[in-house]
Amino acid sequence: MEQFSQSMQWALAGVLVAYMSVMYVVGYLAQRQINDVEDYLVAGRNLSGTLACVTIVATWFGAESLMTATDEVSQLGIRRAMMDPVGISVCLLIAGLCVARPLWRMNLLTVPDFFLKRYGKSAEILASLILVPSYFGWVAAQFVALATILCQCTPIDFEFAVIAIAILGTGYAIMGGMWSITWTDVIQMVFIVAGLIVLGYEIIDYLGRGDLLAGIHTLRSGPSESHWQIASAPNFSRDIMLALSALAIGALGNLPVQDLLQRIQSAKSERVAQRACLAAAVVYFTMGLMPVGAGLAAALILPTVPEAGVVTALAQQLLSPALLLLFMLAIVSTVLSTIVSAVMAPAAIVAHNLIEPAVNRFFGALLRHQQLTLQRCCVVGITVASTLLALSGARAYELVQASYAMSLVGLCVPFLFGLYYATPNPMAAIAAILAGTVSWALHVLLSWDDFLQPYVADPFRVPHALVDTLFSAAAFALLNSFGGRESADSSTTQSATG
Repeated sequence: MEQFSQSMQWALAGVLVAYMSVMYVVGYLAQRQINDVEDYLVAGRNLSGTLACVTIVATWFGAESLMTATDEVSQLGIRRAMMDPVGISVCLLIAGLCVARPLWRMNLLTVPDFFLKRYGKSAEILASLILVPSYFGWVAAQFVALATILCQCTPIDFEFAVIAIAILGTGYAIMGGMWSITWTDVIQMVFIVAGLIVLGYEIIDYLGRGDLLAGIHTLRSGPSESHWQIASAPNFSRDIMLALSALAIGALGNLPVQDLLQRIQSAKSERVAQRACLAAAVVYFTMGLMPVGAGLAAALILPTVPEAGVVTALAQQLLSPALLLLFMLAIVSTVLSTIVSAVMAPAAIVAHNLIEPAVNRFFGALLRHQQLTLQRCCVVGITVASTLLALSGARAYELVQASYAMSLVGLCVPFLFGLYYATPNPMAAIAAILAGTVSWALHVLLSWDDFLQPYVADPFRVPHALVDTLFSAAAFALLNSFGGRESADSSTTQSATG
């Protein structure tokens, strides 16, 4: 994407200053509603269905959803959409059908709280140690994505852009917690949806030369057949396994994560939580169609399709200056809505499940205002660590991004069993977490994408994340067969099983 003209750069700068000013005003006003940690982390469990749905969608619709998905689909077709948007949409559907109600009844602040109640202290610590690192690469990826876009259209340096995004993009979340995230998500979602509609319309209009129906037909018939195939004939079994792995990571790996739990717990009733997840599944999938369509249309519109930055290249070619500014604001909104959630989630776990218990043990129970201060300090700490990771280079944060699968291979099985199994064995959960995580870590350290890669020939290779998850399930089933236990908190068991 070429740099904007000087007048466009000034216009963009002015729009961004006004936009961030509004975000900070909202954060300041939201701060007035924060009285304790429950207000800060789960908005006092008082969100309506609409607000809960909006903040769920805004959490996952980030840089990968809009920009990376477009790049991947433009190169390899719809098979690259299996994790996002298909997998994420399925995840939200499963959450609405199976997870939201029993999870809301448990009245939790974090995912490790769930493991503490159902399996004990050791499982809580293990869950914390798995979840927290998985967010650093995710946050760093958002910093890098937005900084790259700003550097492409303005003369600012990459390092300055990353630092500015980190400071400005998380400041209002530090003030108002989940309340500020929710209200800013509403504002940001307006710009995101407007940007998607504008670019989607212009793509169809361009392809149909003013006739929208003709444009839709061209979008369907124009791309090569390989772009419409999830699996190609020469590598059918391999492509199917890769698609299943991506779908599993998106659909199941995102169930036992802090972002989703906070939004379910923020709803004012279990029915509201369920409906918000189901509505979010539909909304997210609908919004995700635009980046997929843009990726398919790229070769039909652009003279040369870049390997990265496809969606911004399309916007620059098709949109007028005013609409281009609107779309840039949509990109900023997309990334910022994800950044604030992704920073707050691990900070909540570090403060509530790792630091606070240790402080309570050695120095006595923290007061309410001290708990809030600790939460805010941890948000700052996570932001600093993610910024350093973003500045350290692509290799570092791309390695950490592999930990997206950690919640699938280590936590998904004991999480789902813990929701519905009345007397789970704590050792079964620990064995499941360790079996899946250790197998995953060994393959990552050895740079093996497939299970026992050097020793298995095509077409029998299987992405190791699927096998790691099976190991986790087998370990849980084996240990649990030796006998469970009654939950230490019988009310927890009753609420979990509904």
